[in-house]
Amino acid sequence: MARANRRLTRGSRYGKYVDGPDPLAPPVDLSEALDAIGEDVMGGSSPEQALREFLRRGGRDQAGLDDLARRVAERRRELAQKHNLDGTLQEIKELLDSAVLAERKQLARDPLMDEGERALAQMQLDNVPASPAAAVSELNGYDWKSGEARADFEKIKDLLGREMLDQRFAGMKNALENATDADRAAVNEMMTDLNALLDAHKRGDDTSSQFGEFMAKHGEFFSENPADIDELLDALAARAAAAQRMRNSMTQEQRDELDALAAEAFGSPELMQSLAELDGNLRDLRPGEDWGGSERMEGQEGLGLGDGTGVFQDIADLDELSEQLSQSYNGSRIDDLDLDKLSRQLGDDAVVDARTLQQLEKALRDSGTMKRSSDGRLTMTPKAMRQLGKSLLRDVSEKMGRQGNREIRQAGAAGERSGATREWAFGDTEPWDVTRTITNAITRTAADRLPGGGVRIEIGDVEVQETEARTRAAVALLVDTSFSMAMDGRWVPMKRTALALHTLITSRFRGDDLQLIGFGRHAEVMDIEHLVGLDARWDKGTNLHHALLLANRHFRKHPNAQPVLLIVTDGEPTSHLEANGEVFFDYPPHPLTIAYAVRELDNSMRLGAKTTFFRLGEDPGLARFIDSMARRVGGTVVAPEADDLSAAVVGSYLGSRRGDAGGTGGGYDDLFGRGWGWRAS
Repeated sequence: MARANRRLTRGSRYGKYVDGPDPLAPPVDLSEALDAIGEDVMGGSSPEQALREFLRRGGRDQAGLDDLARRVAERRRELAQKHNLDGTLQEIKELLDSAVLAERKQLARDPLMDEGERALAQMQLDNVPASPAAAVSELNGYDWKSGEARADFEKIKDLLGREMLDQRFAGMKNALENATDADRAAVNEMMTDLNALLDAHKRGDDTSSQFGEFMAKHGEFFSENPADIDELLDALAARAAAAQRMRNSMTQEQRDELDALAAEAFGSPELMQSLAELDGNLRDLRPGEDWGGSERMEGQEGLGLGDGTGVFQDIADLDELSEQLSQSYNGSRIDDLDLDKLSRQLGDDAVVDARTLQQLEKALRDSGTMKRSSDGRLTMTPKAMRQLGKSLLRDVSEKMGRQGNREIRQAGAAGERSGATREWAFGDTEPWDVTRTITNAITRTAADRLPGGGVRIEIGDVEVQETEARTRAAVALLVDTSFSMAMDGRWVPMKRTALALHTLITSRFRGDDLQLIGFGRHAEVMDIEHLVGLDARWDKGTNLHHALLLANRHFRKHPNAQPVLLIVTDGEPTSHLEANGEVFFDYPPHPLTIAYAVRELDNSMRLGAKTTFFRLGEDPGLARFIDSMARRVGGTVVAPEADDLSAAVVGSYLGSRRGDAGGTGGGYDDLFGRGWGWRAS
């Protein structure tokens, strides 16, 4: 059996997995995509726009659509700058020069030749026109004395025929090299049958059996192996249109030369008639192909007619890929990307990048993080919000941890550990104190040695770590949504802060009740999805009065909870709510507006709220106003940089949950350390 296994191993063959995605590839990582999409959504983009933007940019280690589009553009530019279109004419000139030189040598060394005949032949060779077409026409009736020269001249006709066919049927130039008369007859028969099939298709008289008979008879000429006549037409029309675009790109002189030479192809005018008929049929049946385009080709490498047609097909493929990668047309999807064309033009590495992007988009849609609403819009689901919030919390935790502060992941509904322990009682969920528990078991069994030195733990040995008692909190986060927040680059940090706090409370402090209140010209209660997707508002006004009214209503709904009031703003109050529900606005702030805000803040204090102001910006008037408001209610003022706002608000909330005065523990700097870019007062 071992020998058989070894033989089997030696005989095994391993290769690239080609039947779909690699089954052993790791799943795509959505975290980076969700972070980027969430950031763009908070900045005002729609989820659809944010998804497209991420796919366009790509990730840290993932090429995006822009990178693939750049490579496509470089490949197209390389093709246009590398080639010119006179390859066939140059090859004909070389064959003519070779034939004339061989004939001159033969005339010079033939001692039996009549001198008059020799002189006449030399005169004909001396007067050969510079134009390849005219030279071929002039020498068409020449009596060649050199067998080598005659062979080279006949190669011109053979070359022209093969190039003309290669323009319409890829690979024909090589397949018909050294072709016999029987081979040429087979080509002529195929052309006749093909035009008959296309004529029948135009009339609607063709049948699937007619197509099958044609392919059975002439299938060797069609490497694409089309399954039906439509596939055959698509392949033929795409190449014929590329041949026409190549012709359009030539100079008039080049076109005239080739037209004059075409009659000599295979020495058979019938071939050119059949090709012209084929082109007419294809134009009629596939008018949507690009028959009128052209391209500027000024490189050094000459292209023959067949190879040049292939290059123009490549350029057409690259143009199509460029459009697909732009995703700019209506209804565009990344699944529209033609991976076969991408592989042909850029190689397998590009296909891997494109397929990864396709899998990433599919995973985002299938994982429940993004979905279509009833009106067809793409939206971020609550699951996506939770994942994005967790990512933001990790960032906040790391920032706080670097300053030596308590990490958020250690916070929870059970409370902070007090350092004391007690005997476990039924219903306790606190963590065991392992050291005390094992010590109790060893002390109890010191007189009784167990086999192997093990320790037997009983219920009475177990001690748990005591935690501080916690009260429920009713939290109101008031975020300024006025014009200045968007104008001064504080819009996204404000949203990140709200989402981080929302995630912390809903995942770690589920007993607390959080209300998010946005206030601009007026205030409104918002759910987290609404706030995260909120577009920047350009109406003027900072209605702190209305926001405090809503916050106090939230506190009154939870009379047994500790009120926690967190206010994020970058401006003094400039509007308030009138008794009739209308909004009053004035700038500079009207004394009545200030009075209304102060009165409602006093109501928050009477409800027992622990208040923290987060002042954004360096406006002296705002600083004086906020400081006086905080002193009035025994609150705290924090002046963070925009990037540190999330950590500041989360830290203040955690301090308030501990019952620290002003929500700062032993002082705000003690909780967060110094050097964070904010000030506490």
